[in-house]
Amino acid sequence: MEHTDDDLRRLVWHETEQRAAQGDTAYVRDLGAELAGRRSAAAERVREYDRQLAHVVRVLALTPGRDSLAQLLRLLDAPSLPGTSGLGQRFVASLLAEHHHVADLAAVVFDRSDRDRLDELRACLFHELVLRGVNANDFPPLRSWPYGRPGWHALSWLPSHRCGLEAEADFPSRSIRGAASSVPGGLPNAGRVDPRTPRATQRSALRDVATIGERESIMSAVQAGEWGGGAWVFRLNKAIAPDEVPSLLPNLPMDCVDGLGPTDRFEIAVRPADEIWCLLFATASMGGMHSSGVQGAYGRLWAWRSLAGLSGAPEGASAGMVERHARQSTWFHFEADADWFHNDVGSDYGVAALSPDQRRIAVLAATDTD
Repeated sequence: MEHTDDDLRRLVWHETEQRAAQGDTAYVRDLGAELAGRRSAAAERVREYDRQLAHVVRVLALTPGRDSLAQLLRLLDAPSLPGTSGLGQRFVASLLAEHHHVADLAAVVFDRSDRDRLDELRACLFHELVLRGVNANDFPPLRSWPYGRPGWHALSWLPSHRCGLEAEADFPSRSIRGAASSVPGGLPNAGRVDPRTPRATQRSALRDVATIGERESIMSAVQAGEWGGGAWVFRLNKAIAPDEVPSLLPNLPMDCVDGLGPTDRFEIAVRPADEIWCLLFATASMGGMHSSGVQGAYGRLWAWRSLAGLSGAPEGASAGMVERHARQSTWFHFEADADWFHNDVGSDYGVAALSPDQRRIAVLAATDTD
């Protein structure tokens, strides 16, 4: 027999203890089974409401115009709105930056005097726009935004202008019912410095000396995009030239090259710092097989953190200092037929950085496969 909600409430709170004391535990179990079934059905209804609500938010976010922006802000600021993944302010900010005119965003989203719950949206949107080449000084509400943001916010570390390393950042393409994105894969033909085969197989005597902080910093972009990976740092006994790195890397004590034979594929290319930044940014912002990433604003932050760790920038360095370290480092992008790599295009890569003093090598290996 199905009970009404009121009946169930009364039976649970007023009869279960008495029935159990009388030995009628089967009755109590039946009530529990009925409640479990109703809970499961209610949870599915909530999930369906979440899916529908996320679609409504997406439609408003992808519909250009100040009216749709105003209505979207009213909806997002509603106390009853849940914090589900499809409604996250990072994601909505990325959609707005892709589909709306900057003048409309500045006038409606940033030019607001009333307090609301959308500062995270504005913080993310600001950096999404900066990465797309918007000059905040051209729009007064955008120009003033960095001065009012809280200093403790993670994004406050980022510069309020687009740096040279970020000029070629790639973004996903979204529509009402779909999206397309990919992390750039494969080594370029330019800059190839593959070591001669057969290679020496003697393991290097160098040891990984990465601190917890260095490893966390190097792995920032990979972890943000929910990729798998590893990070290593090696201090050299003497300075080495960049052209010595390709033959050294396959012999370093790293999981990502374990089992690599003298003739197994090991391909490597010298790449500019901005291309490495773009690879890290795509990994963090767009994610991979099991993740949609952290979007542009936080993808920007974690790409810089990884670049800082790889280039050996001092802890607490500004973005300008990290960029100087990155430009003075020599960067390598490599792939290998070691067991660690699955070698699916766009789902595995290795990055190595030789420090400006040429006495430190940092390595990041990333994979988006199980």
